[in-house]
Amino acid sequence: MNLDLIRKLLKVEKTIDMRYRSNRLNFYNKKGKVHKKQVLFHKCKKRNRWVFGGNRSGKTECGAVETVYFATGLHPYRKNKVTEGWVVSLSRQVQRDVAQKKILHYLPASYIEKIVMVSGGQDSAENGIIDFILVKSACGGTSRIGFKSCDQGREKFQGASLDYVWFDEEPPFDIYLECKMRVLDKCGDIFGTMTPLKGLTWVYNTIYLNDKQDNQVWYETMEWADNPYLSKKEVENMTKTMSAQEIENRRYGKFVQNGGMVYSEFDESVNVVEPFNIPRDWQDNISIDPGLHNPLSAHFYAVDFDGNVYVVAEHYQAQKTVEYHASKIKEIAKTLDWHTDEKGYLTALIDSAAKQRTLASEKNVVELFYEQGIKVNANVNKDLFSGISVVKSYLKNAEGKSKLFIFKTCTNLIREIKNYWWGDGDVPLKKDDHSLDELRYYLMTKPLNKERLEKNEIQKDKERMARKLKFQKYF
Repeated sequence: MNLDLIRKLLKVEKTIDMRYRSNRLNFYNKKGKVHKKQVLFHKCKKRNRWVFGGNRSGKTECGAVETVYFATGLHPYRKNKVTEGWVVSLSRQVQRDVAQKKILHYLPASYIEKIVMVSGGQDSAENGIIDFILVKSACGGTSRIGFKSCDQGREKFQGASLDYVWFDEEPPFDIYLECKMRVLDKCGDIFGTMTPLKGLTWVYNTIYLNDKQDNQVWYETMEWADNPYLSKKEVENMTKTMSAQEIENRRYGKFVQNGGMVYSEFDESVNVVEPFNIPRDWQDNISIDPGLHNPLSAHFYAVDFDGNVYVVAEHYQAQKTVEYHASKIKEIAKTLDWHTDEKGYLTALIDSAAKQRTLASEKNVVELFYEQGIKVNANVNKDLFSGISVVKSYLKNAEGKSKLFIFKTCTNLIREIKNYWWGDGDVPLKKDDHSLDELRYYLMTKPLNKERLEKNEIQKDKERMARKLKFQKYF
Protein backbone atom coordinates (compact mmCIF):
# COMPACT_ATOMS: atom_id res chain seq x y z
CA MET A 1 0.00 0.00 0.00
CA ASN A 2 1.38 3.41 -1.06
CA LEU A 3 1.04 5.53 2.12
CA ASP A 4 2.38 8.65 0.42
CA LEU A 5 -0.32 8.42 -2.25
CA ILE A 6 -3.00 7.99 0.43
CA ARG A 7 -1.74 11.06 2.32
CA LYS A 8 -1.79 13.13 -0.89
CA LEU A 9 -5.35 12.00 -1.69
CA LEU A 10 -6.50 12.88 1.83
CA LYS A 11 -4.85 16.29 1.51
CA VAL A 12 -6.60 16.90 -1.82
CA GLU A 13 -9.97 15.89 -0.33
CA LYS A 14 -9.40 18.21 2.62
CA THR A 15 -8.52 21.09 0.29
CA ILE A 16 -11.64 20.49 -1.83
CA ASP A 17 -13.79 20.36 1.32
CA MET A 18 -12.29 23.64 2.60
CA ARG A 19 -12.91 25.35 -0.72
CA TYR A 20 -16.49 24.12 -0.75
CA ARG A 21 -17.15 25.30 2.80
CA SER A 22 -15.59 28.72 2.17
CA ASN A 23 -17.66 29.38 -0.99
CA ARG A 24 -20.58 27.00 -1.50
CA LEU A 25 -22.05 29.45 -4.01
CA ASN A 26 -19.42 28.34 -6.54
CA PHE A 27 -20.78 24.80 -6.42
CA TYR A 28 -24.48 25.65 -6.67
CA ASN A 29 -25.88 23.97 -9.82
CA LYS A 30 -22.53 24.21 -11.55
CA LYS A 31 -20.86 20.83 -11.10
CA GLY A 32 -22.28 17.35 -10.86
CA LYS A 33 -26.02 17.24 -10.21
CA VAL A 34 -28.06 20.18 -11.51
CA HIS A 35 -31.57 21.10 -10.32
CA LYS A 36 -33.00 22.28 -13.64
CA LYS A 37 -36.01 24.08 -12.16
CA GLN A 38 -33.80 26.08 -9.81
CA VAL A 39 -31.88 27.27 -12.84
CA LEU A 40 -35.14 28.24 -14.60
CA PHE A 41 -36.10 30.34 -11.58
CA HIS A 42 -32.81 32.27 -11.57
CA LYS A 43 -32.93 32.80 -15.34
CA CYS A 44 -36.47 34.21 -15.29
CA LYS A 45 -36.56 38.00 -15.80
CA LYS A 46 -40.11 38.49 -14.47
CA ARG A 47 -40.33 40.73 -11.41
CA ASN A 48 -42.86 38.68 -9.42
CA ARG A 49 -41.56 35.10 -9.31
CA TRP A 50 -42.77 32.24 -7.13
CA VAL A 51 -41.87 28.62 -6.52
CA PHE A 52 -44.59 26.30 -5.26
CA GLY A 53 -42.75 23.26 -4.06
CA GLY A 54 -43.10 20.25 -1.86
CA ASN A 55 -41.04 19.84 1.29
CA ARG A 56 -37.37 19.11 0.45
CA SER A 57 -37.96 19.88 -3.24
CA GLY A 58 -35.20 22.52 -3.32
CA LYS A 59 -37.46 25.57 -3.33
CA THR A 60 -35.88 27.42 -0.37
CA GLU A 61 -32.45 27.28 -2.02
CA CYS A 62 -33.92 29.33 -4.88
CA GLY A 63 -34.81 32.21 -2.58
CA ALA A 64 -31.62 32.06 -0.54
CA VAL A 65 -29.28 31.90 -3.51
CA GLU A 66 -31.20 34.61 -5.38
CA THR A 67 -30.79 36.85 -2.33
CA VAL A 68 -27.06 36.11 -2.19
CA TYR A 69 -26.73 36.72 -5.94
CA PHE A 70 -28.34 40.17 -5.58
CA ALA A 71 -26.35 41.10 -2.47
CA THR A 72 -22.91 40.05 -3.74
CA GLY A 73 -23.39 41.43 -7.25
CA LEU A 74 -22.67 37.96 -8.65
CA HIS A 75 -25.99 37.22 -10.34
CA PRO A 76 -25.23 35.18 -13.48
CA TYR A 77 -28.39 36.24 -15.34
CA ARG A 78 -29.02 39.86 -14.26
CA LYS A 79 -27.30 43.23 -14.52
CA ASN A 80 -25.57 43.51 -11.15
CA LYS A 81 -25.53 46.51 -8.81
CA VAL A 82 -25.36 47.37 -5.10
CA THR A 83 -28.70 46.34 -3.60
CA GLU A 84 -30.87 46.54 -0.52
CA GLY A 85 -33.47 43.88 0.12
CA TRP A 86 -35.53 42.07 2.71
CA VAL A 87 -35.91 38.42 3.65
CA VAL A 88 -39.40 37.91 5.08
CA SER A 89 -40.18 34.87 7.24
CA LEU A 90 -43.31 33.94 9.17
CA SER A 91 -41.60 34.42 12.56
CA ARG A 92 -38.17 35.17 14.01
CA GLN A 93 -37.71 31.53 14.97
CA VAL A 94 -38.55 30.35 11.45
CA GLN A 95 -36.16 33.02 10.12
CA ARG A 96 -33.33 31.59 12.22
CA ASP A 97 -34.05 27.94 11.39
CA VAL A 98 -34.73 28.26 7.65
CA ALA A 99 -34.07 31.42 5.57
CA GLN A 100 -31.23 32.84 7.69
CA LYS A 101 -29.54 29.45 7.86
CA LYS A 102 -29.70 29.01 4.08
CA ILE A 103 -28.32 32.48 3.38
CA LEU A 104 -25.37 31.96 5.73
CA HIS A 105 -24.79 28.62 4.03
CA TYR A 106 -24.41 30.19 0.58
CA LEU A 107 -23.03 33.64 1.43
CA PRO A 108 -19.20 33.48 1.15
CA ALA A 109 -17.57 34.56 4.41
CA SER A 110 -15.17 36.80 2.51
CA TYR A 111 -18.14 38.92 1.33
CA ILE A 112 -19.54 39.54 4.81
CA GLU A 113 -18.66 43.03 6.02
CA LYS A 114 -20.80 43.13 9.15
CA ILE A 115 -23.63 41.23 10.84
CA VAL A 116 -25.97 43.11 13.20
CA MET A 117 -27.91 40.89 15.59
CA VAL A 118 -31.33 41.20 17.23
CA SER A 119 -30.25 38.54 19.69
CA GLY A 120 -27.18 36.34 20.04
CA GLY A 121 -23.57 37.00 19.17
CA GLN A 122 -22.03 37.89 15.81
CA ASP A 123 -19.41 35.17 16.25
CA SER A 124 -22.17 32.52 16.15
CA ALA A 125 -24.78 34.33 14.05
CA GLU A 126 -26.38 31.08 12.93
CA ASN A 127 -27.59 30.46 16.50
CA GLY A 128 -29.10 33.91 17.03
CA ILE A 129 -31.52 36.24 15.26
CA ILE A 130 -29.99 38.50 12.60
CA ASP A 131 -31.28 42.03 12.03
CA PHE A 132 -29.27 42.73 8.87
CA ILE A 133 -26.07 41.75 7.04
CA LEU A 134 -23.81 44.21 5.22
CA VAL A 135 -22.33 42.50 2.18
CA LYS A 136 -19.40 43.55 0.01
CA SER A 137 -20.64 43.85 -3.56
CA ALA A 138 -18.54 42.80 -6.55
CA CYS A 139 -19.83 46.02 -8.14
CA GLY A 140 -18.09 48.10 -5.46
CA GLY A 141 -19.85 49.41 -2.39
CA THR A 142 -21.94 47.61 0.21
CA SER A 143 -25.26 45.80 -0.15
CA ARG A 144 -27.65 45.16 2.72
CA ILE A 145 -29.80 42.11 3.49
CA GLY A 146 -32.47 42.93 6.06
CA PHE A 147 -34.57 40.34 7.90
CA LYS A 148 -38.27 40.76 8.72
CA SER A 149 -40.95 38.54 10.20
CA CYS A 150 -44.69 38.62 9.44
CA ASP A 151 -45.59 38.48 13.13
CA GLN A 152 -44.21 42.03 13.46
CA GLY A 153 -47.29 43.32 11.60
CA ARG A 154 -47.68 45.41 8.44
CA GLU A 155 -46.57 48.68 10.08
CA LYS A 156 -43.00 47.36 10.42
CA PHE A 157 -42.82 47.00 6.63
CA GLN A 158 -43.37 50.66 5.78
CA GLY A 159 -41.00 53.34 4.57
CA ALA A 160 -38.10 51.52 2.90
CA SER A 161 -37.15 51.62 -0.78
CA LEU A 162 -35.91 48.19 -1.85
CA ASP A 163 -34.46 46.30 -4.79
CA TYR A 164 -36.02 42.97 -3.83
CA VAL A 165 -38.08 41.08 -1.24
CA TRP A 166 -37.91 37.33 -0.69
CA PHE A 167 -40.90 35.70 1.02
CA ASP A 168 -39.93 32.41 2.64
CA GLU A 169 -43.40 30.78 2.80
CA GLU A 170 -46.72 32.54 2.28
CA PRO A 171 -47.10 35.98 3.91
CA PRO A 172 -50.38 37.68 4.87
CA PHE A 173 -51.87 39.59 1.94
CA ASP A 174 -51.48 43.02 3.57
CA ILE A 175 -47.74 42.44 4.07
CA TYR A 176 -47.38 41.27 0.47
CA LEU A 177 -49.07 44.46 -0.77
CA GLU A 178 -46.89 46.62 1.49
CA CYS A 179 -43.74 44.96 0.19
CA LYS A 180 -44.86 45.53 -3.40
CA MET A 181 -44.90 49.23 -2.55
CA ARG A 182 -41.34 48.97 -1.18
CA VAL A 183 -39.95 47.83 -4.58
CA LEU A 184 -42.12 50.15 -6.70
CA ASP A 185 -39.78 53.11 -7.21
CA LYS A 186 -36.77 50.89 -7.99
CA CYS A 187 -38.75 48.54 -10.26
CA GLY A 188 -37.53 45.82 -7.94
CA ASP A 189 -38.27 42.13 -7.59
CA ILE A 190 -40.69 40.14 -5.45
CA PHE A 191 -39.97 36.42 -5.17
CA GLY A 192 -41.52 33.79 -2.96
CA THR A 193 -40.85 30.14 -2.14
CA MET A 194 -43.58 28.15 -0.40
CA THR A 195 -45.43 24.90 0.13
CA PRO A 196 -49.16 25.66 -0.36
CA LEU A 197 -50.53 24.13 2.84
CA LYS A 198 -53.20 26.76 3.58
CA GLY A 199 -55.54 25.94 0.71
CA LEU A 200 -56.92 28.41 -1.83
CA THR A 201 -55.62 31.65 -0.34
CA TRP A 202 -54.79 34.97 -2.01
CA VAL A 203 -51.62 33.39 -3.46
CA TYR A 204 -53.76 30.91 -5.37
CA ASN A 205 -55.80 33.70 -7.00
CA THR A 206 -53.15 36.40 -7.37
CA ILE A 207 -50.16 34.28 -8.41
CA TYR A 208 -51.23 30.77 -9.44
CA LEU A 209 -54.36 31.82 -11.35
CA ASN A 210 -52.95 35.30 -12.04
CA ASP A 211 -56.51 36.61 -12.00
CA LYS A 212 -55.35 40.17 -12.76
CA GLN A 213 -53.38 38.99 -15.82
CA ASP A 214 -50.19 40.65 -14.56
CA ASN A 215 -47.52 40.01 -17.18
CA GLN A 216 -44.79 40.18 -14.52
CA VAL A 217 -46.19 37.22 -12.56
CA TRP A 218 -44.39 33.89 -13.06
CA TYR A 219 -44.31 30.66 -11.11
CA GLU A 220 -42.80 27.20 -11.21
CA THR A 221 -43.75 24.05 -9.32
CA MET A 222 -41.20 21.70 -7.80
CA GLU A 223 -41.65 18.16 -6.58
CA TRP A 224 -39.36 15.58 -5.05
CA ALA A 225 -38.44 14.03 -8.40
CA ASP A 226 -37.09 17.43 -9.54
CA ASN A 227 -34.48 17.42 -6.76
CA PRO A 228 -31.51 15.32 -7.97
CA TYR A 229 -30.17 15.02 -4.42
CA LEU A 230 -33.14 13.04 -3.06
CA SER A 231 -33.01 9.24 -3.03
CA LYS A 232 -35.59 7.71 -5.39
CA LYS A 233 -36.07 4.83 -2.97
CA GLU A 234 -36.72 7.19 -0.06
CA VAL A 235 -39.15 9.22 -2.18
CA GLU A 236 -41.05 6.03 -3.06
CA ASN A 237 -41.15 4.82 0.57
CA MET A 238 -42.28 8.21 1.91
CA THR A 239 -45.01 8.55 -0.72
CA LYS A 240 -46.52 5.22 0.35
CA THR A 241 -47.07 6.51 3.89
CA MET A 242 -48.90 9.73 2.89
CA SER A 243 -52.54 10.53 2.19
CA ALA A 244 -53.62 11.74 -1.26
CA GLN A 245 -53.86 15.36 -0.02
CA GLU A 246 -50.46 15.20 1.67
CA ILE A 247 -48.93 13.90 -1.56
CA GLU A 248 -50.41 16.77 -3.54
CA ASN A 249 -49.25 19.36 -0.97
CA ARG A 250 -46.01 18.04 0.45
CA ARG A 251 -44.60 16.18 -2.53
CA TYR A 252 -45.89 18.07 -5.56
CA GLY A 253 -46.38 21.53 -4.03
CA LYS A 254 -49.92 21.78 -5.39
CA PHE A 255 -52.85 23.79 -4.09
CA VAL A 256 -55.58 21.52 -2.76
CA GLN A 257 -59.23 22.02 -1.81
CA ASN A 258 -61.20 19.49 0.20
CA GLY A 259 -62.73 17.77 -2.85
CA GLY A 260 -59.54 17.93 -4.89
CA MET A 261 -58.75 19.25 -8.35
CA VAL A 262 -60.89 17.74 -11.13
CA TYR A 263 -58.08 17.77 -13.70
CA SER A 264 -55.21 16.82 -11.42
CA GLU A 265 -53.46 15.39 -14.50
CA PHE A 266 -52.93 18.92 -15.82
CA ASP A 267 -49.26 19.89 -15.81
CA GLU A 268 -48.69 23.43 -17.00
CA SER A 269 -45.09 22.68 -17.95
CA VAL A 270 -46.34 19.93 -20.31
CA ASN A 271 -49.87 20.86 -21.40
CA VAL A 272 -49.22 24.58 -22.03
CA VAL A 273 -46.97 25.41 -24.98
CA GLU A 274 -45.66 28.47 -26.76
CA PRO A 275 -47.72 29.39 -29.86
CA PHE A 276 -46.42 28.32 -33.26
CA ASN A 277 -47.75 28.36 -36.82
CA ILE A 278 -50.25 25.52 -37.20
CA PRO A 279 -50.19 23.81 -40.62
CA ARG A 280 -53.48 24.27 -42.44
CA ASP A 281 -53.88 20.49 -42.64
CA TRP A 282 -54.14 20.40 -38.83
CA GLN A 283 -57.09 22.81 -38.60
CA ASP A 284 -60.11 20.97 -37.26
CA ASN A 285 -63.00 22.82 -35.59
CA ILE A 286 -64.21 25.64 -33.35
CA SER A 287 -66.15 24.94 -30.15
CA ILE A 288 -68.45 27.47 -28.47
CA ASP A 289 -70.15 27.73 -25.10
CA PRO A 290 -72.65 30.60 -25.53
CA GLY A 291 -73.33 33.25 -22.92
CA LEU A 292 -75.02 36.63 -22.65
CA HIS A 293 -74.53 37.81 -19.08
CA ASN A 294 -71.92 35.06 -18.56
CA PRO A 295 -68.88 34.92 -20.84
CA LEU A 296 -69.13 33.32 -24.26
CA SER A 297 -66.16 31.01 -24.69
CA ALA A 298 -64.88 29.94 -28.11
CA HIS A 299 -61.68 28.07 -28.92
CA PHE A 300 -60.02 26.98 -32.16
CA TYR A 301 -58.81 23.37 -32.18
CA ALA A 302 -56.25 21.67 -34.37
CA VAL A 303 -55.15 18.03 -34.59
CA ASP A 304 -51.81 16.75 -35.89
CA PHE A 305 -51.29 13.49 -37.76
CA ASP A 306 -50.64 11.61 -34.51
CA GLY A 307 -53.95 12.63 -32.96
CA ASN A 308 -52.51 15.27 -30.63
CA VAL A 309 -54.97 18.12 -30.02
CA TYR A 310 -53.84 21.76 -29.95
CA VAL A 311 -55.97 24.63 -28.61
CA VAL A 312 -54.58 27.47 -30.68
CA ALA A 313 -56.75 30.57 -30.07
CA GLU A 314 -59.59 31.80 -27.88
CA HIS A 315 -62.36 34.37 -27.71
CA TYR A 316 -63.79 34.91 -24.21
CA GLN A 317 -66.06 37.82 -23.32
CA ALA A 318 -69.25 38.54 -21.39
CA GLN A 319 -72.30 40.75 -21.92
CA LYS A 320 -72.03 40.99 -25.72
CA THR A 321 -74.38 40.15 -28.58
CA VAL A 322 -74.10 37.20 -30.97
CA GLU A 323 -73.24 39.67 -33.73
CA TYR A 324 -70.30 40.97 -31.68
CA HIS A 325 -69.04 37.47 -30.78
CA ALA A 326 -69.34 36.30 -34.38
CA SER A 327 -67.30 39.25 -35.61
CA LYS A 328 -64.53 38.51 -33.10
CA ILE A 329 -64.49 34.80 -33.98
CA LYS A 330 -64.24 35.69 -37.68
CA GLU A 331 -61.38 38.10 -36.95
CA ILE A 332 -59.43 35.30 -35.27
CA ALA A 333 -60.26 32.93 -38.14
CA LYS A 334 -58.94 35.45 -40.66
CA THR A 335 -55.70 35.83 -38.71
CA LEU A 336 -55.27 32.04 -38.66
CA ASP A 337 -56.39 31.63 -42.30
CA TRP A 338 -58.93 29.17 -40.88
CA HIS A 339 -60.80 26.89 -43.29
CA THR A 340 -64.45 27.40 -44.26
CA ASP A 341 -67.01 25.16 -45.94
CA GLU A 342 -67.88 25.25 -49.64
CA LYS A 343 -70.18 28.24 -49.06
CA GLY A 344 -67.61 30.24 -47.10
CA TYR A 345 -69.13 29.55 -43.66
CA LEU A 346 -67.05 28.87 -40.59
CA THR A 347 -68.17 25.70 -38.81
CA ALA A 348 -68.32 25.16 -35.06
CA LEU A 349 -69.73 23.03 -32.27
CA ILE A 350 -72.02 24.68 -29.73
CA ASP A 351 -73.96 23.82 -26.58
CA SER A 352 -77.35 22.25 -27.45
CA ALA A 353 -79.02 24.94 -25.33
CA ALA A 354 -78.31 27.29 -28.24
CA LYS A 355 -81.28 25.76 -30.08
CA GLN A 356 -83.75 27.04 -27.49
CA ARG A 357 -85.79 30.15 -28.19
CA THR A 358 -86.61 32.69 -25.51
CA LEU A 359 -89.62 34.98 -25.26
CA ALA A 360 -87.33 37.92 -25.94
CA SER A 361 -86.15 36.61 -29.33
CA GLU A 362 -87.79 35.16 -32.44
CA LYS A 363 -84.59 33.35 -33.34
CA ASN A 364 -82.36 31.02 -31.36
CA VAL A 365 -78.58 31.37 -31.00
CA VAL A 366 -77.90 28.76 -33.70
CA GLU A 367 -79.90 30.79 -36.23
CA LEU A 368 -78.30 34.06 -35.14
CA PHE A 369 -74.78 32.65 -35.64
CA TYR A 370 -75.80 31.30 -39.07
CA GLU A 371 -76.89 34.78 -40.12
CA GLN A 372 -73.41 36.00 -39.16
CA GLY A 373 -71.64 33.41 -41.32
CA ILE A 374 -70.94 30.73 -38.69
CA LYS A 375 -72.64 27.36 -39.11
CA VAL A 376 -72.89 25.84 -35.62
CA ASN A 377 -73.68 22.22 -34.81
CA ALA A 378 -75.65 21.90 -31.55
CA ASN A 379 -75.75 18.09 -31.58
CA VAL A 380 -73.02 17.65 -28.98
CA ASN A 381 -72.57 15.07 -26.23
CA LYS A 382 -73.01 16.92 -22.93
CA ASP A 383 -72.57 13.97 -20.55
CA LEU A 384 -70.50 15.51 -17.76
CA PHE A 385 -68.74 12.49 -16.30
CA SER A 386 -67.81 10.75 -19.54
CA GLY A 387 -66.67 14.14 -20.86
CA ILE A 388 -64.43 14.72 -17.82
CA SER A 389 -63.00 11.23 -18.28
CA VAL A 390 -62.16 11.97 -21.91
CA VAL A 391 -60.47 15.28 -21.03
CA LYS A 392 -58.42 13.50 -18.35
CA SER A 393 -57.28 10.89 -20.87
CA TYR A 394 -56.10 13.63 -23.23
CA LEU A 395 -54.23 15.42 -20.45
CA LYS A 396 -52.48 12.17 -19.56
CA ASN A 397 -53.24 8.79 -21.13
CA ALA A 398 -52.60 5.29 -19.77
CA GLU A 399 -48.97 5.49 -20.88
CA GLY A 400 -48.51 8.77 -19.00
CA LYS A 401 -48.32 10.82 -22.21
CA SER A 402 -50.27 13.97 -23.00
CA LYS A 403 -52.31 14.42 -26.17
CA LEU A 404 -53.71 17.86 -25.33
CA PHE A 405 -51.61 21.00 -25.73
CA ILE A 406 -52.89 24.51 -25.08
CA PHE A 407 -51.30 27.63 -26.49
CA LYS A 408 -50.05 29.94 -23.77
CA THR A 409 -52.27 32.71 -25.16
CA CYS A 410 -55.46 30.82 -24.22
CA THR A 411 -55.33 32.24 -20.72
CA ASN A 412 -58.97 31.74 -19.77
CA LEU A 413 -59.01 28.04 -20.57
CA ILE A 414 -55.80 27.55 -18.59
CA ARG A 415 -57.22 29.50 -15.66
CA GLU A 416 -60.45 27.48 -15.64
CA ILE A 417 -58.60 24.14 -15.71
CA LYS A 418 -56.50 25.21 -12.73
CA ASN A 419 -59.57 26.42 -10.84
CA TYR A 420 -61.89 23.42 -11.42
CA TRP A 421 -62.60 21.58 -8.16
CA TRP A 422 -64.77 18.70 -7.01
CA GLY A 423 -67.63 19.68 -4.73
CA ASP A 424 -70.05 17.57 -2.71
CA GLY A 425 -71.31 14.30 -4.13
CA ASP A 426 -68.46 13.89 -6.63
CA VAL A 427 -69.84 16.73 -8.75
CA PRO A 428 -67.57 19.61 -9.86
CA LEU A 429 -68.33 23.03 -8.45
CA LYS A 430 -70.37 24.93 -11.05
CA LYS A 431 -68.18 28.01 -11.30
CA ASP A 432 -66.16 29.51 -14.16
CA ASP A 433 -66.40 26.46 -16.41
CA HIS A 434 -67.44 28.01 -19.74
CA SER A 435 -64.22 27.09 -21.56
CA LEU A 436 -64.22 23.66 -19.94
CA ASP A 437 -67.72 22.93 -21.23
CA GLU A 438 -66.81 23.60 -24.85
CA LEU A 439 -63.50 21.74 -24.42
CA ARG A 440 -65.55 18.68 -23.43
CA TYR A 441 -67.94 19.14 -26.37
CA TYR A 442 -65.02 19.17 -28.75
CA LEU A 443 -63.03 16.26 -27.29
CA MET A 444 -66.18 14.11 -27.09
CA THR A 445 -66.35 14.33 -30.91
CA LYS A 446 -62.85 12.89 -31.27
CA PRO A 447 -62.09 9.14 -31.40
CA LEU A 448 -60.12 8.41 -28.22
CA ASN A 449 -56.59 7.08 -28.73
CA LYS A 450 -57.21 6.45 -32.39
CA GLU A 451 -54.32 4.57 -33.95
CA ARG A 452 -52.62 6.17 -36.90
CA LEU A 453 -53.38 4.05 -39.96
CA GLU A 454 -50.47 2.96 -42.13
CA LYS A 455 -50.92 4.31 -45.66
CA ASN A 456 -50.63 1.96 -48.62
CA GLU A 457 -48.30 2.58 -51.57
CA ILE A 458 -51.06 4.09 -53.75
CA GLN A 459 -51.94 6.65 -51.03
CA LYS A 460 -48.25 7.49 -50.56
CA ASP A 461 -47.80 7.94 -54.31
CA LYS A 462 -50.81 10.30 -54.46
CA GLU A 463 -49.35 12.40 -51.64
CA ARG A 464 -45.97 12.59 -53.42
CA MET A 465 -47.68 13.77 -56.62
CA ALA A 466 -49.72 16.37 -54.71
CA ARG A 467 -46.60 17.73 -53.02
CA LYS A 468 -44.82 17.88 -56.39
CA LEU A 469 -47.70 19.83 -58.00
CA LYS A 470 -47.86 22.20 -55.00
CA PHE A 471 -44.11 22.81 -55.31
CA GLN A 472 -44.24 23.40 -59.07
CA LYS A 473 -46.89 26.16 -58.84
CA TYR A 474 -44.36 28.45 -57.14
CA PHE A 475 -41.99 28.35 -60.16
